[in-house]
Amino acid sequence: MPDCTYCGESFDGEAEYVEHLRDQHDEDELSRVDRRRVKQQEGNDKTDLPLAAIAIGVAIVAALGAMVYFFALGGSSADGIEGEPLPDSGDESLLTDVESFPSEGNQHVSAGTDIEYETMPPVSGPHYQSAASAGFYTETPPLGELVHSLEHGAVVIYYDPAQMTDDAEESLRKFAETHIGPWRSVIVAPNPNADPDAAYVLTAWRNKLEMDSSDVETVRAFLAEFLGRGPENPVR
Repeated sequence: MPDCTYCGESFDGEAEYVEHLRDQHDEDELSRVDRRRVKQQEGNDKTDLPLAAIAIGVAIVAALGAMVYFFALGGSSADGIEGEPLPDSGDESLLTDVESFPSEGNQHVSAGTDIEYETMPPVSGPHYQSAASAGFYTETPPLGELVHSLEHGAVVIYYDPAQMTDDAEESLRKFAETHIGPWRSVIVAPNPNADPDAAYVLTAWRNKLEMDSSDVETVRAFLAEFLGRGPENPVR
């Protein structure tokens, strides 16, 4: 507990004592050492505001980083129904034609391996080590990558380029841009069949729904029911 050399008053700590020297005693009264201590304290006080500003700046950057991280994992916010949060489950009245299939397995095989699937487009089975990323494709990624994405919880939507309408393309692009998380992505790609039975085929792990025309409500219901619910790491 320091005592003031000049007036005898006692203080709990060094900082309080130096503040007393600055406020209660003239500079001429202080020794050279005490004048230096007071000036040093004044210099520290001047840095308080910049340090606070830096702290605020760091907090803002951290918050922005968290937002980027969130959208990178979960998606972005497209306009329209495509960008709205999904309900916990799909509208059953829109999913009456969903077909479910037995699992064809989930073993990994080397990239480039020729895989024969019982369903086409496939909804399960052997697949490559790498998975296809979310997005709208004008060329079909390797089926071995798409099946791996299904295992991760993706929904892969196949379209027939000859029957694709401008409105359907715009809507499907929005779905693919909205749902980009690694465990809940939407992938839109051309149907690998030369002569598809339907204009659009929605696939999830072991499930498939064919549509003769694009319907945004049905697509959203399918996503609500199956997206993010793959066998490897369900996140919904």
